[in-house]
Amino acid sequence: MKLKPLGDRVILEPLTDEKKSKGGIILPETVDKERPEKGKVIAIGPGKIDESGKRIPMNVKKGDIVLFTKYGPNEVKIDGKEYLIAKEEDILAIIE
Repeated sequence: MKLKPLGDRVILEPLTDEKKSKGGIILPETVDKERPEKGKVIAIGPGKIDESGKRIPMNVKKGDIVLFTKYGPNEVKIDGKEYLIAKEEDILAIIE
């Protein structure tokens, strides 16, 4: 199944940092139940339309790694994989 976001929405693949204990043991994702705040842009919508009817181009592009607000995006599960759908305003920064 292919997702195509509408308006100024962005499809994100959540990225989790690998957690290690002080002793160097890698901890599984289930240890930290917090929602991720970093993700990879999988798809972008065409952009928002302003009051004059002009489309505002998106500031992010497919493949960007971004930081976003923790509880802004909506979670969806497609074909057994988790994705996040966020508005562009929920994205705080692009990691370069």
